[in-house]
This record gives sequence, C-alpha cells and structure tokens, in this order.
Amino acid sequence: MSHDVRHHLVAVPGGRIHVAEQGAGPLVLLLHGFPETWYSWRHQLPALAAAGFRAAAIDLRGYGRSSKPADVAAYRMTAHVADNVAVVRALGERSAVIVGHDWGATIAANTALLRPGVFPAVGLLSVPYAPRGPYRPTDAFAAMGGEEEFYASYFQAPGRAEAEIEPDVRGWLAGFYAALSADTMAGPASFVPRGGRLRDRFPQGVLPSWLSEDDLDVYAGEFERTGLTGALNRYRNMDRDWEDLAAWEGAPITQPALFAGGRLDPSTTWMADAIAAFPETLPGLTASHLLDGCGHWIQQERPDEVGRLLTGWLRSITPRGRTLG
Repeated sequence: MSHDVRHHLVAVPGGRIHVAEQGAGPLVLLLHGFPETWYSWRHQLPALAAAGFRAAAIDLRGYGRSSKPADVAAYRMTAHVADNVAVVRALGERSAVIVGHDWGATIAANTALLRPGVFPAVGLLSVPYAPRGPYRPTDAFAAMGGEEEFYASYFQAPGRAEAEIEPDVRGWLAGFYAALSADTMAGPASFVPRGGRLRDRFPQGVLPSWLSEDDLDVYAGEFERTGLTGALNRYRNMDRDWEDLAAWEGAPITQPALFAGGRLDPSTTWMADAIAAFPETLPGLTASHLLDGCGHWIQQERPDEVGRLLTGWLRSITPRGRTLG
C-alpha cells in the first residue's frame, strides 16, 4: 500500500483548511506551531503511516494553503477548536487523537478540553498545558523581562512585527529557528531590547543542523507568499481567549495525554511550573519525556526519536489498532 502524502482542502466554518495526510487507520491530527506549516511534521507523517495510523497534518488558519480571514478576532482559540472538529468530520471520522507542537500544542490542549467527545487523547510537544489563570495574558507579559520586552508583547500590535520580518522573510525565519535550536541558540531570544527588534537577538549566518537550505526554502516560500499577519494574529487573541475560556479557569484535561519537550527549550524552563503541575492539570498523562540536548523544534531536531515516542504512545492508548473513543 502506498504511503504517499495526499494534499487536499476541506471546508470549515471559517473557510478552508489544507490537510496533508498519509497512511490509513485511526486518525491522528497534527497541529504545527509558529512560524511553521504542515511541513514541520514531514518526518512523522511516514512514521505514523508505517505504524498503522492515518496521520493528517494541517496548515492552521492563517498559514500556508489554509484560509486567512482578515479579521484579527477570527484567530481566537475557539475558532481553531471549531476548525479541528470540522477537519475530523470532513475526513469522515467521528474522533481523532490530536497532537500539537508550540502554538499547536496549546490549540490541541484547548481543543481536547472543549471537545473531549471528539478528541479522546492529546499529545503536546514543547509547550506544556497551562490552564486558564486569573491574570490577563497581556498584563502578565508586561510584567516579564524587566528592561526588555517579552516577545509575545512585541507581537501584539498589528504591523509592528511584520515591519521587521517581511523585508527579509527568509533571513528572519532562519534566525528565529536558529535562536531556539539546541546547536545554534545564543542568548535570550525570547526578549526584545527596548526600541530594538527581535532579530537583534538571533544568531547570524548559521542554520541549525535539522534545517537544510531546501527546508528553509519551503518555509520561506510559504511565508513570502502569505505574509506573517495570519500567523501573528494568534498572539493577538490571547486576551480574547482568556475571556472566552473564563468558564474553564484551572480546568484539567482528563484524557490520556503525552508530553515531550527539549531540556534546552526556553518553553520547558520558563514553564517549568506548568510541567510540575501535570499531576493536577493532566491527570491522564501516560507518557512524559524531556529530551537531553534538544531545543524547541523537537519533532524536527529529533525526528526519529519523536516518531518512536508518538507511535509507542499511540499504540498504548489505541485498543487493538481501533480508533480511540
């Protein structure tokens, strides 16, 4: 049986979502992070397919070949949750295991929280689950960094980050990827010097070992075409999300869960308290891994290891190869 990647567009309430899928069997929905596309799962698609799963990696709304609504509020968390449910239905399934990386992990976690009947298990890479808390996100960001500005604050104003990125999309992406990769990171790339730019903190002229020139061309080609506004609009909805999810403040995710992150990833260090709280926030956690010498781009930095972790976990929670749920 061929395991070639199949590309198609499916209808969702907010437009269309691009799906790249491979394999047959229980459905696993894969969500990428910022600033990536479905392509970040290029190594795991064949691994999951070979293990007997139907792996479907999407371009999130605002990215790649998916729709890019003009309204900033169209990128709120509840819209992403609705997209994920609609994709599962469009693929002819009633349920799917959902797995996400970076922003995709946060979207996957909230999708599992809000729609447990459709998503009976959740895998999180790099960014741990942190329930909605008592403080407005932008207020929390403003308190971080001291004399410097936290990157999520820097991304808030429409057009500001775009003005830095879009004159040299390829160079900016190369620097951003390098800044959070184990073999090229150099300094606190999560903070912006006051009056400066995020790229002022990036390593210069070096690509991480996981990223070839051809891989960078794929990412740069997509973002040269689409711009970065759709991707950045996810950050610009964090306060809306906080308001929308008020009823779920402190709520745990009870489905079977996996977490995997890199020990050198800033996300696993500045969110160490969220990882420590997993017994309360992820009581269904069945697998947790921190990979030594690994940075933020875990499924690309350690493709084979992450493939083994995912397939082993999926087999452990999927009874006799049937769809969970």
